[in-house]
Amino acid sequence: MLDSLASTLNGFLWAPALVYLALGVGIFLSIGMKFPQFRLIKDMVHQLVRGGSSENGVSSFQGFAMALGGRVGTGNIAGVASAIGTGGPGAVFWMWIIALVSAGSAFSESALAQVYKRKVLNQYRGGPAYYIEKGLKAKPLAIIFACATILAMTITGPTVQANAISTAFKGLNLNINPLVVGIVIFVLFLLVTIGGLKRIGSFASYVVPIMAIVYIVLAIIILVANAKQIGPMFALIFRSAFNQEALFGGIFGQCVMMGVKRGIYSNEAGWGSGAHAAATAEVSHPAKQGLAQAFSVYVDTLMVCTATALMILSTGCYNVLALDGKSFIVENLPGVEAGPGYVQRAIDTLIPGFGAPFITIAIFFFAFTTLLSFAVYADANIQYIMNAVSDKAKKYAYFIGVIIIATLSLFASMKDMTTAWNYADVGVGIMCWLNLPVLALMAPKSFRLLKDYEYQKHLGLDPVFIPEDIGFDNCELWDEIVEEKYSDLKAAKKAAESKTGVTEAEAIK
Repeated sequence: MLDSLASTLNGFLWAPALVYLALGVGIFLSIGMKFPQFRLIKDMVHQLVRGGSSENGVSSFQGFAMALGGRVGTGNIAGVASAIGTGGPGAVFWMWIIALVSAGSAFSESALAQVYKRKVLNQYRGGPAYYIEKGLKAKPLAIIFACATILAMTITGPTVQANAISTAFKGLNLNINPLVVGIVIFVLFLLVTIGGLKRIGSFASYVVPIMAIVYIVLAIIILVANAKQIGPMFALIFRSAFNQEALFGGIFGQCVMMGVKRGIYSNEAGWGSGAHAAATAEVSHPAKQGLAQAFSVYVDTLMVCTATALMILSTGCYNVLALDGKSFIVENLPGVEAGPGYVQRAIDTLIPGFGAPFITIAIFFFAFTTLLSFAVYADANIQYIMNAVSDKAKKYAYFIGVIIIATLSLFASMKDMTTAWNYADVGVGIMCWLNLPVLALMAPKSFRLLKDYEYQKHLGLDPVFIPEDIGFDNCELWDEIVEEKYSDLKAAKKAAESKTGVTEAEAIK
């Protein structure tokens, strides 16, 4: 019954209207900020290595790594294969488009999360629920979003990640019981999360960059080995994306839908999850972490997802289902379900027998770091709901949350892939429907934040966020942060402005 309900809700939430909403909000924000995802790429990279951690927050890079760990998950392997398997090669193009557009949404939600963050147990916490309450002044909606996120991060989201790990181990043909895989995930997850936010951030900062680089390098090697297929492969992607390939003409709607749907699930921009990790970082200006998080969307989709797609397509290791869900338009791998198996077979074309163990390891780390990020995201919303309770109760709430995620991951390892995706899509869909309209409504604040950042850069300053200078309220924590940690930057800003004789309010109109 629950499986049927998840499937029904999935169809309702992921109607074409959500695709239009995600694209529309992303384009609106990008135009309003003059496409920072293209103009400020140098700043994006620069912010990753600037600044360190503090007693209250992780470093900008650790915040980036936690969010990237959340973005780079099973969606980058199983999700991409699923998009190709039901939408055809053209779905890859629409994944690229949603990434380019969604980077604007990622900047907005991450910067706003920084603006309205709080101290909880002496560490920074924030996310959509926080900026909906303090920035939009809509507390009932904030509570609804927090509850939806707790549902998505503790119940529906972990199903796909744990299931993908279990499915990958099946590909090794070692007859490993899925229950054993689930127990291993359970134990390792608790070992890392029991150390709290700092340990999760440290773990992600070491593991995430390594796993992404190794995966991309392997993809490059496979592309070089199949160099003759590169031109025809890209031609097929573009023809299919614009309904110019007769073979896939009957599934063009699926092509666009699956590309956008799996792109959103993979890069997470717009549904507010990455904003929780962004809020934990120690930075002098919210736009800094906004830019870092926008770059994480590029790494996720334009690099890691693309690596998966190109391995699959250049080797021809994929099937494409017809609309009836039973017959095939393309069946290059009889009996192989859309998922990690496509990538395993692609790698085996280069190094026979290497595909299964490599993808098993890759999926384990991709999915496991996503589960760790889920712990951060769930905790931010649990703490939001429990804002008025004692610190002792908040600590217990964190541990209860991670135990729930670990337990459900154990059970999800024994579910089938279709059911797991249905559960996950429900959680993501709810978050998107709530967060995307909020980003549109709060767009003027996002525009002002970026203008403030660029104004200070123009003056040759290291930007610092002083809320009253650009008309922000309900940002009391930032008064404390600036006075304690960035008083020198504030003094430099005031001195620079006195020389120009122009107030910032006048300069950034």
